Amino acid sequence: MAFSSRFYDILFKGSFFFVGGLAGSMYATHHHHNNLKILKQDLNILHPPTVEFGGEDKVVVSSDPHVKDILKYGNPGPIADALARKTYVAGYDRRLRHPAWTAQHLTAASLRPPPGEPTGDRGKSNFHEDEDLPIAFRARLQDYFRSGYDRGHMVPAADAKVSQEAMDDTFLLSNMAPQVGDGFNRHYWAYLEDWCRRLTSTFADVYVFTVPLYLPRMGTDGKWRVTHEVIGSPPNVAVPTHFAKVVLASKPTSPSTPDVLEISTGAFVLPNAAIPESTPLESFLMPIEAVEHAAGLQLFSKAVKAAAKPICTTTKCDLIIRRFDDAQKKPKAISAPSK
Repeated sequence: MAFSSRFYDILFKGSFFFVGGLAGSMYATHHHHNNLKILKQDLNILHPPTVEFGGEDKVVVSSDPHVKDILKYGNPGPIADALARKTYVAGYDRRLRHPAWTAQHLTAASLRPPPGEPTGDRGKSNFHEDEDLPIAFRARLQDYFRSGYDRGHMVPAADAKVSQEAMDDTFLLSNMAPQVGDGFNRHYWAYLEDWCRRLTSTFADVYVFTVPLYLPRMGTDGKWRVTHEVIGSPPNVAVPTHFAKVVLASKPTSPSTPDVLEISTGAFVLPNAAIPESTPLESFLMPIEAVEHAAGLQLFSKAVKAAAKPICTTTKCDLIIRRFDDAQKKPKAISAPSK
């Protein structure tokens, strides 16, 4: 599987570690951190040494005779769908039919087109299925039809004004997860996306990771359960209970030491529900380790976490309530599924 330099720029400069493939093979829990070795930043991160997963639905089995014997008639996967787009990279979860995570590298320059070039226009973009994914594992346009949920961008369209192609990439259904519309996707979540963009006025580099989550709730019987809706007919796309925005922002400690960086990090976990606009953003702060534990990901190395300052101490964690998102995020009509 070949990956562009952009893929490695976003993941590795942001100190994101992609552990052992996607979905079921992504692991790294809070309890095991002390036992994890530092991962090498090479293809072994993307391809576990025992069973290697290739592109185009091909599974390349290790040369280990024992493995080849057991998997003689096929390897069930999971196949890693690592998606490299113009302004983001993502890991796609075939079982849930939405991203397992998305990653971006934002700068002041990345949020606008080069001089003389046209700005990406969301009005010219349409939601469309991702033909890079096998038909059996895609989210489909009809899945969202009359579902009661918005097609929620994990990577915001407003982050991709650098070109029309970049804008169109954000409208792939592989960049969507079902989100409550009024009060969340069109409001509080949009304000959080705007806050992430505004960080580029304070920091030189901003890395943003968006992670859908499925968190348990205690029932009346005292037992913990994960319960979530699945939309589509037949049911196809899972509806996350929560979403996390995890941010790493850096800037030089001083103009005289441009290579010495001050790093700030923060993780916000929001319920997939209407949130009052008066709710302080800091009320959703969670330890990064809690997001990693819930998602089965290792977002940052221990060294990065130890060196980082809490982001709400180095900048204001205040949202700006702007109703312009109502117009921008007004749901486009979804055609009835063909019979």
